[in-house]
Amino acid sequence: MLLSFLRVVFGLMVVAIGLSYAQSDPSHAMIIFFGAVSLALLVVGVEWLVPRKSLAAIAGLFFGLIVGILITYGLSLILVLFADIYPALQSPALIANLKVLIGVIVCYFCVSSILQTKDDIRFVIPYVEFARQIKGQHPLVLDTSVVIDGRIADICETRIIDQRVLVPKFVVAELQAVADSSDKLKRNRGRRGLDVLNKLQNSTKIDIEIFEGAISRAEMSEPVDQKLVLLAKRLNGRLVTNDYNLNKVAQLAGVEIININDLANALKPVALPGEKLTVKILRPGQESGQGVGYLDDGTMVVVEGARDKIGEVLNINVTSALQTSAGRMVFGKVDDTVDPRHSREPAASR
Repeated sequence: MLLSFLRVVFGLMVVAIGLSYAQSDPSHAMIIFFGAVSLALLVVGVEWLVPRKSLAAIAGLFFGLIVGILITYGLSLILVLFADIYPALQSPALIANLKVLIGVIVCYFCVSSILQTKDDIRFVIPYVEFARQIKGQHPLVLDTSVVIDGRIADICETRIIDQRVLVPKFVVAELQAVADSSDKLKRNRGRRGLDVLNKLQNSTKIDIEIFEGAISRAEMSEPVDQKLVLLAKRLNGRLVTNDYNLNKVAQLAGVEIININDLANALKPVALPGEKLTVKILRPGQESGQGVGYLDDGTMVVVEGARDKIGEVLNINVTSALQTSAGRMVFGKVDDTVDPRHSREPAASR
């Protein structure tokens, strides 16, 4: 609202300056009037195409005016030099109106830029800071899949994240669209994502923000994945996602990726060959004689010679471990040296 009011006031001031000059040259009054209107529309149009950002502190308004006045002073000196060179510019009325016009245009651009600047830019005047200190060097940009997944909220609660966490406004819009879906499964996923987002906003352990800047109006028509990559690249941030395709696209664009699935796999305990584990056999394996069980962290354990022991808790010796795109798999064989009746709970649950 304030920015729209500023645009209207700017347009009226440019037209008023044009009419003021037209009084000294009535024969060209209409040309000057339409020229002033065209100039105002052109300047507002150029500024309007700049990516929209949120309103900053009121101190930014004064800072923008100060910068605009200083720049105007410098341009006025240059204008006077040109007037000495070109006789056509030596009209006192023309010089005076041009100085005012330059001042209005420069101050308008400076103030509109400040008003559209978020807290990620610090304006520091000696002993006065107009914006809060930003945590970390590279903000984390969350996509829709990682918000719906929900594990990011638990990760944030560990205080391991000291960067600013950004949730783009178009991601929130996508979550709302999924939550309003007629499909029950999608609707539940969307509502879960909104609950996770609400939990993140209420957390005091992270600095989270609903971000709506850095994307131009023309780029808003792009797919969500493309907008996420553009946003992360322009903010020099890291994109947090579980989406495999988005992961690949972002890597091709040179954007750093944090994949929650990769993080979860990296935190799973490592089972070394020769180590002993205790696991409950739940189903038969694909190969003859194999039985399959799972540790508490979801790691699949394939046990040789355990096909006929489904439902039993067995002690096994680890023979090898394999890391796949779906997670870690552990292979082992039954340890006959320990009586299964005296076996303990699975190692992952201890």
